[in-house]
Amino acid sequence: MKVAVVGATGLVGTKMLQVLEERSFPVTELIPVASEKSVGKSVSFKNQTYTIRGMASAIAEKPALALFSAGGSTSLEWAPRFAEAGITVIDNSSAWRMDPDKKLVVPEVNGHVLSATDGIIANPNCSTIQMLMVLKPLHDKYRIKRVVVSTYQSVTGTGVKAVDQLMNERNGIEGPMAYRYPIDLNVIPHIDVFLENGYSKEEMKMVHETKKIMGDDSIRVTATCVR
Repeated sequence: MKVAVVGATGLVGTKMLQVLEERSFPVTELIPVASEKSVGKSVSFKNQTYTIRGMASAIAEKPALALFSAGGSTSLEWAPRFAEAGITVIDNSSAWRMDPDKKLVVPEVNGHVLSATDGIIANPNCSTIQMLMVLKPLHDKYRIKRVVVSTYQSVTGTGVKAVDQLMNERNGIEGPMAYRYPIDLNVIPHIDVFLENGYSKEEMKMVHETKKIMGDDSIRVTATCVR
């Protein structure tokens, strides 16, 4: 299978390549894709070196599958173009999750909703995925009414700058800060922006995504998301 990984040089894209290799996913040809500043550079996959491509070049290669992890704005602009070319897109950003025309899928929970005609498939928030893997069998048997959840999420979710801040603080080095406060040996109950209802955007993702994936708007969810 010819597979494109969009955002191949980022933290998540790099991990995608690692997992594809570890799990022996049937990749016959890899198309690593990144921003224009990375085009021409190379990545390693299964002991082979692949050259980073641009978006248009990747579409022209007609991969069967494109794994997107390049941010919401990139997904909104380019995922439809890949899909229009007959390429199945699995998007890791939040861009398409609550789109009523796109399916939000955890395969073990609601994989049955997928069809061969789905051009863009949304991947849920990482915390939502883990939670629903546990809640789905409980909901099937007992019908869950309310969920109270707290998540403690790695600084890697913010990106390289946050990891650098953590390691600099750990080693007593001053440097750029991804957060307004120290993060080493600390927790910050603030992921993404705060909304008018007092919850953060990350917390409301868990609320809305849970209802969509479970197919049950009656489930009440309150979440506290901590970095």
